[in-house]
Amino acid sequence: MILRQLIAFLVAIALVVHPLSAQAADYPPPLSYSHAQLTGKDFSGQNLQTAEFANANLQLSNFAYADLRGAIFSGSVMTHANLHGADLSYGMLDQADLTGADLSDVILVETLLLGSVFDNTLITGADFTDALLDGAQLKHLCQQASGINSKTGVATSDSLGCSS
Repeated sequence: MILRQLIAFLVAIALVVHPLSAQAADYPPPLSYSHAQLTGKDFSGQNLQTAEFANANLQLSNFAYADLRGAIFSGSVMTHANLHGADLSYGMLDQADLTGADLSDVILVETLLLGSVFDNTLITGADFTDALLDGAQLKHLCQQASGINSKTGVATSDSLGCSS
């Protein structure tokens, strides 16, 4: 009995002195580019899951085919950015300025897009399934919705819930 208590005590002390390392998730910890000046930067094809780009200047930046699942772009300026074929699922693009951006063939499943600007934005083949949009945004996007996403097979107009 005393031997068991002594062993338990020694194990507890060993864990305090040398704690077990935490197991890493399937993706790296988030990168933070918040408030950064990243005009014209090339992030194409990169794995940027859960990266933070909040309030960043991303004008003319290239995110083509990047893995941006869970990334945060809240309040960012993304005018004329290239997001063609990128996966932005489960991300936050609220209050983002996407004027003139290329969102063709992007995946925006369950992405927060409230208050974002989509003027002259290319959305052919974009998948907005279960994305959160304002009513005015939805009406605007439905006017130009066309194409089918090459990865998900979902029509842009269907993902937006546009009426025929």
